[in-house]
Amino acid sequence: MNRRHFLGLALSAATMPALAKKQSYRPRILSFYHRHTGEKVKVAYRIGNFYQRDALQALNNFMRDFRTDDVTMVDPKLFDLLYELNGRLGHPRGPIEILSAYRSPRTNAILRSTSRRVARNSLHIQGKAVDIRLPGISARWVRDSAISLNRGGVGFYPRSNFVHVDTGKVRRWVA
Repeated sequence: MNRRHFLGLALSAATMPALAKKQSYRPRILSFYHRHTGEKVKVAYRIGNFYQRDALQALNNFMRDFRTDDVTMVDPKLFDLLYELNGRLGHPRGPIEILSAYRSPRTNAILRSTSRRVARNSLHIQGKAVDIRLPGISARWVRDSAISLNRGGVGFYPRSNFVHVDTGKVRRWVA
């Protein structure tokens, strides 16, 4: 074995433990309760850097437009955001209550016709937004924790007691 090859092996062996420590293979588990359908789901949607296809399909179905049963592919980064938010709130495996997730363009148009709080190009239509509550945790705390993540939009709806989070540009609002 030549010296260059030996040094390369030594360097690889020296860096392996550091790389292994950074990579976590613990499953990321999310638990949801859908306010409108009464459905519950608990899945390991990601293990390490690998999203679990079957789990994402189950979540896509769960996050469907409950008014029309239309399903779309929900942005996996939205699940990462919810996972991190749950952890930050000290509620790592507690259920997140879903009020609204994916909305078909038709549903969004109907909602827009009855409320000025519904955006024409809502990220709900793209599968990049969800309106949530966390049982036992104040909506203000959920909002503040979501803002502290500095990832996507955070809308606070104090009269309706829910928080909107999305994977769009970083921004915030109160409605």
